[in-house]
Amino acid sequence: MAAFVYILCAITSVVCAALLLRASHRTPSRLLAWSGYSFICLALANILLFVDLIMVPNYDLLLLRNVVTFAGVAMLLYGLIWEAE
Repeated sequence: MAAFVYILCAITSVVCAALLLRASHRTPSRLLAWSGYSFICLALANILLFVDLIMVPNYDLLLLRNVVTFAGVAMLLYGLIWEAE
């Protein structure tokens, strides 16, 4: 059941990233672009969570997951602070 939830979270993040990036191409908004890039990182973090806990439980990918998550949150924070109009 946990694997199903991890996959659904990753799919949701990918869909959100695709919708945000598509909207940023239609309406040139840097805030939408930064949000889309952030959700790409968060989707990658969810995929790494699935790989870490389900596919290769013997290896610890916690540091890599945290770095990718931090990058995603930092991108979103940058977009919210400096690119908001």
